[in-house]
Amino acid sequence: MFFDVAELSSRDAYRLVIGSVVPRPIAWVSTLSAEGVGNLAPFSFFAAVSGAPPTICFSSSFRAGSPKDTLRNVVETREFVVNVVNEDVVEAMNATSEEVGPEIDELALAKLTPAPSRLVRPPGVAEAPIRMECRLDQVVNIGGAEGTSKLAIGEIVAWHIRDDLFDAERMRIRIDLLNPVGRLAGDWYSRSRDQFELVRPNPNYQGR
Repeated sequence: MFFDVAELSSRDAYRLVIGSVVPRPIAWVSTLSAEGVGNLAPFSFFAAVSGAPPTICFSSSFRAGSPKDTLRNVVETREFVVNVVNEDVVEAMNATSEEVGPEIDELALAKLTPAPSRLVRPPGVAEAPIRMECRLDQVVNIGGAEGTSKLAIGEIVAWHIRDDLFDAERMRIRIDLLNPVGRLAGDWYSRSRDQFELVRPNPNYQGR
């Protein structure tokens, strides 16, 4: 099959993207509005950008031509928390994807526990195994000057990691215990229990 993007509807192109780029990690983003109303929503267009400084990004499309609550809050306050989704919280994450009004705090709606942050105002999700406090670096328009979606790039300023998931001697997160969940296409998700290790040919090489 061959598809010229110019001949595809935006919906069909979206379906090909989410079916081709798999599995995708999930950014479960908690924010506060300028008025202090909480918001919690998942985004699967999410990636690590840099290790120095530690930087991540997530993309948010528009809803009915307007920015979603998460993006609006991030732009207004320049702060957010990314909560990592694993098997323990995946059902709660799915519940927070419901479309509700900006006056509704999805964290409370899903009966989750707010976890106070140290360096930013938005709380995290206490039930999440890892929380990353972030400050907005910049927002990039995707799809023209005004954009059909926006990429929020944020610098991580602090981590909260569940004690049993951290190997202090090696300064590493225990991926074998984290059990993260990835987004596939449609209503499908993936687990990461079937893991294997490949040692890099030149582990100390600092090039590209």
